[in-house]
Amino acid sequence: MAREVTQEAFAAAWAADALVVDVREADEYAAGHVPGARLMALRTVPTRCGELPTDRPVFVICTSGNRSRTAADWMNSRGVDAYSVTGGTGTWARAGRPVMAGPQERAA
Repeated sequence: MAREVTQEAFAAAWAADALVVDVREADEYAAGHVPGARLMALRTVPTRCGELPTDRPVFVICTSGNRSRTAADWMNSRGVDAYSVTGGTGTWARAGRPVMAGPQERAA
């Protein structure tokens, strides 16, 4: 079972420049994402997991927390110190935290 992190703990980690991976699809990401989050759609995680560091925590986020739990489970099974963000981007935005729209420059 994926390890989860609260919104408050995630906000503190994000403020300290944590690595955030958004596992939604590109159109969802473009509609609004946590600033600095890297896009790695859930369907690509099995083949791209090796791109992630194993020496620091990775915070995995989606819309509500369902896909991020699946992705974090996969990442953890591959040696990545991954945590699913409880409540996802929806809860993040509803709390008034920063959200950025538009595509990213480089996928993770």
